[in-house]
Amino acid sequence: MASWHGRLGLRWPIVQAPMAGVQDVRLAIAVSRSGALGSVPAAMLSHSALQQSLEALRVAHIVSYNVNFFCHDDVAPDAVVEAAWQQRLSTYRHELKAEAPAATPVGARRPFDAEALRVIAEFKPAVVSFHFGLPSAALLEPIKAWGALVFSSATTVDEACWLQAHGADVIIAQGLEAGGHRGMFLTDDVATQRGTLTLLPQIVDAVNVPGIAAGGVADARAVSAALALGASGVQAGTAFLLCPEATTHAVHREALRRDGGRHTALTNVFSGRPARGIVNRVMQEVGPMTSLAPGFPHAAAALAPLRAAAEALGHGDFSPLWSGQGGCTQGERAAADVVADLARGFIQNARQST
Repeated sequence: MASWHGRLGLRWPIVQAPMAGVQDVRLAIAVSRSGALGSVPAAMLSHSALQQSLEALRVAHIVSYNVNFFCHDDVAPDAVVEAAWQQRLSTYRHELKAEAPAATPVGARRPFDAEALRVIAEFKPAVVSFHFGLPSAALLEPIKAWGALVFSSATTVDEACWLQAHGADVIIAQGLEAGGHRGMFLTDDVATQRGTLTLLPQIVDAVNVPGIAAGGVADARAVSAALALGASGVQAGTAFLLCPEATTHAVHREALRRDGGRHTALTNVFSGRPARGIVNRVMQEVGPMTSLAPGFPHAAAALAPLRAAAEALGHGDFSPLWSGQGGCTQGERAAADVVADLARGFIQNARQST
């Protein structure tokens, strides 16, 4: 049976993690041209913007790429909780002379829906991936019908088994080291979360579909470790944040360059869900985890004007500075160089196996 990356015609079983807010289609194109799987984060794109991104991939003659969506429950904001959250942040608003917070923008971090399915059906991407579980069978079946591979993230063995039972073709074992949002969906208990070196082999042993290692994968050494534990590939995100092809904000880039970029923690202050980022002022003073934060994604609305005001002054005290525990140890490199570095892990593994 062909490997998942062989089926996709990729040179390397490397996935560029979809990173909403810090990349656009340019990074996906650069990674894909380097022989790995480029990804488009669609959770924060309007349907028209999603269509434009997929058209750009078509024009660039990229055949195999990944489009990623969220699968969270779309719940209405709670006015009482929102008011308490805004009150907690009010002193910062006065300090920065920031505008009053607006409601969560329509379409911000939208879950996968029938309209999104209609958009991608025109392009039939080779991989469609999901965070926070999987969509309903009615939404998933057409994707499987055109031959796409379905990827999804698991943060526990139970989640991996659930994903396999509900149609995932490939499971991304997202270790605790990974930057950005945790893909957890069967529980909200962060005590269940495990590091990649613990989680990966347990998932590989529990399911019959390929497992991809995510979290702490920053160089060839990490790739070699993942392969030794049974991974069929790796996913890397933080390693691409300083690439010129990424859209990472200047304050985020500066935080990644500093040694402090290695000090990360899980926090829910930016969105309402646990996510790993570089520790900054709002995480230290309000969180990093707080029961006051509204449910996902509504916590973001009250932070938005604070973030804008602080970034205008050149600092990221209120910005989600997503980063994995590995940091950007290799500095600023082109996406092709990041892929080449990760690929050395596969080359070394192949040599040792012969």
